Amino acid sequence: MLFQTFDDKENCIALYMKERLYFNEPPPNLTKTWSYSEFLADKKIDYAQLYCRGQSLDKVCPDYLREDWDKVNNKLKAFYRTTLEAKLDLNEHCFYEMTSQKFLIDYGEIKNKICNYVFKTHKRPQDYDYLSDLTRVLIETKNKKLNIDAAQLSGDLYKFKTRRFAKKIKRIAPYIKYDSFKAKTGRLTTRPNSFPILTMDKSYRKILKPNNDWFLEFDYNAAELRVLLGLLGKEQPKEDLHEWNLKNVYRGIGTREKAKERIFAWLYNPESQDYLSNKAYDREEILTKYWNGTHVKTCFNREIEADKHHALNYVIQSTAADLFLRQMTEVWKLLKDKKSYIAFCMHDSLVIDFSEEDQYLLNKLKEKFENTQFGKFKVNSSAGKNYGKMRRLNVY
Repeated sequence: MLFQTFDDKENCIALYMKERLYFNEPPPNLTKTWSYSEFLADKKIDYAQLYCRGQSLDKVCPDYLREDWDKVNNKLKAFYRTTLEAKLDLNEHCFYEMTSQKFLIDYGEIKNKICNYVFKTHKRPQDYDYLSDLTRVLIETKNKKLNIDAAQLSGDLYKFKTRRFAKKIKRIAPYIKYDSFKAKTGRLTTRPNSFPILTMDKSYRKILKPNNDWFLEFDYNAAELRVLLGLLGKEQPKEDLHEWNLKNVYRGIGTREKAKERIFAWLYNPESQDYLSNKAYDREEILTKYWNGTHVKTCFNREIEADKHHALNYVIQSTAADLFLRQMTEVWKLLKDKKSYIAFCMHDSLVIDFSEEDQYLLNKLKEKFENTQFGKFKVNSSAGKNYGKMRRLNVY
C-alpha cells in the first residue's frame, strides 16, 4: 500500500494513506513510499527516492503534476522560511506538529502521485538493497546529535580563522547530513547547513566528544592503492602498503614518504612514466577492464562519463568509495540494538561513538571492516575521549 511520511526521525510517527492521516502507530500493509524514516526500520518497503537515485521530488515530478506540485512546494518553502525566522530547530521537533493537517493531506497526496509515476517509469536499481542499507545508516547518523565542546577553541580565539569557525558552528545545528548521491564517484558529501565534518580543519577536531565513553576509529591503510591491487587480482600485503612498495616495488631506494609521494604522483598523472610503478600496478590493464573510451563502469556497476585523462582516477576513487560504504553498512548491521553507534565517517575512516559495554565486539567490528571483497585490508585502529586526541589502539 502506497503511503507517505513527513519526518525521518524515529519518534516522529505520522503517515498519509488513502486520504487519511495516521499518528503514533503505523497502519499495516505498508509497501511503498518516497523516502526512508527511522520508524520504518523493521518493515520491508520500496523507496521511490532510491529508484531515481536520490533525485528530489521537484526534479522527478512529471509535467502533468507540475502545477499541483508547485502549489504545495511553494507552501512548503514558506513553512521552512517561517521556521528559520522563528529560530525553530526541525532537528528537535517533528515537522507535522508545526503545520496544519490540511497541508499534510495535500502534501501526502501529491507525493503519492509523484511516487506512482516514479515506480512506473524507473527500474528497481540492481544495488537497491545496498542503497537501502546505506540510507538507513546515513539517516541514523543525521538524527544523532553531536556532542560539541566549543570551549576547546578558547585558547585559539586570537586567530581570525578560529573565531570565524566558532561563529559558524554556533549558527549550524550539531547534526551531520550526508548526501550519498551528489558526487558522481559515490563519495559522500554533506548537505547545506550540515555540520562541516568533511571540510573541518584537523585542529578543530578536538571540539567533538562522544556521547558514550570514547570514539573508536577504523582507518584503511592506503585504501585506494589496495583497491587498485584488488582490481588487478593481486594479494593484499599484510604490512603498511607504502613500506611494502618501498621494499618490493622501489627496491629499498628512498624512504616511506618518498615511496608514497612517488606512487601517487605516477598513479593519477597519465603522462607520468615510471617503469617500476607500472610493473607493479598496470594502469593499462585497469583501463582495458573498466573504461570503454567514453565511460567508466566499475565493478559496483557505477557508470561515469570520463576521458582517458580522468578514467583511472574515477575507477579507483569510485570503487574505493563504494567499497568503504559497503563495509560501513556491515559494521552498522553488527551494531544494531547496541549502545554504540556510527558517529560519522571521513572518506575512508569510520568513527564509532563507542560504549564500554560493547567491548566484546571490538574484534568483530574490525573484522567486518577489514574483510573486503578485494581481500583483507590492513586497518589502523585508534580511540580517544575527543576526536582531536585519538591514540593508536591494538585490536586483533
